[in-house]
Amino acid sequence: MIPLVKSYIASPKEMMPAIEEILYSGYIAVGSKVDEFEYKFGEYISNPYVVALNSGTAALHIALSLLDIGSGDEVISTAMTAEPTNTAIAMTGAKIVWADVDPYTGLISPDSVEQKITNKTKAIMVVHYAGMVCDMNRLNEVSKKYGVPVIEDCAHALGSLYKGKKIGDNSLYSCFSFQAIKHMTTVDGGLISFSNGEEIEEAKKLRFFGLSKKVSRLDNDIKKVGFKYGMNNVNATIGLIQMKHIDQIINCHINNGEYYDNVLKGVAGVSLISYYNDTQPSYWLYTMFVEHRDDFCRMMEEKGIMASPLHHRSDTHSVFKESACSLPGLDEFYTHFVHIPCGWWVGREEREYIADMIKKGW
Repeated sequence: MIPLVKSYIASPKEMMPAIEEILYSGYIAVGSKVDEFEYKFGEYISNPYVVALNSGTAALHIALSLLDIGSGDEVISTAMTAEPTNTAIAMTGAKIVWADVDPYTGLISPDSVEQKITNKTKAIMVVHYAGMVCDMNRLNEVSKKYGVPVIEDCAHALGSLYKGKKIGDNSLYSCFSFQAIKHMTTVDGGLISFSNGEEIEEAKKLRFFGLSKKVSRLDNDIKKVGFKYGMNNVNATIGLIQMKHIDQIINCHINNGEYYDNVLKGVAGVSLISYYNDTQPSYWLYTMFVEHRDDFCRMMEEKGIMASPLHHRSDTHSVFKESACSLPGLDEFYTHFVHIPCGWWVGREEREYIADMIKKGW
């Protein structure tokens, strides 16, 4: 079976000596390897203002905490995402307000966002779903017009481009995930990047209970409660090895995605997604529309290919029942979209086979 997702891990010859060295170094918690990973990742996204964490969820929660979001506040978000995007908001006690999605992309609709803004709105959470970049031109306009900051959930979008630059320095906060099946994994991990360096030290305090590493433990005074969210040196060491391969990995995703964009045009029963101006996806998942999706997925499975919607829309979870509202754009999108294998494990033969099976119909 050709899978939808698969973890890339560098070879044992490259990975295991580095892990063994750090494990027996005596320094396995937050330390110099985390600093080094932050530096390398900052270089990759051309933004030095980054803080490494133990998960993408932690990155989202810290972003919300830096904005002092809590009970009585509202955060506009999308239901077309993996659950942590919105459980992180729920952790603060704030109310989630669903904006609809563009039915042609599945990405949050700037027009719907604008309609949902109230005097209680403290942030706009946007998700670059499947590696497709949201309409940031319009979202930036809305953010500036109402003075409401944007948090970008970039868990799926490592290597995606906005205005020719890698995602990670456009909005006040950008949050990345290095969980097992993402473009790049540190086994588990995350990172938050900032549009400027003003909140770096505060974020570092929040990742370690509210304590400052700049003074001794005995001289600390916690002024704002923090969390146990730090990345450790072992995960950072894994990340440093993985970073050596990141261009190769993401280029495979992009090459396969662009191949499908070309060869699946005009195929009966298939509709392709158009990407927004000034954006380029990194194709963590390849997303398209198909008629009779259940039949399509059944046919693909019979041919040894995994195809699936993969994500459960968040607004159907009981925990978010108070946010329930009409989302016709999401209803339309969710009925017909599907993902097919697109990642580094899909070679030329595999992608040609996948395309051929789709062209034969279902």
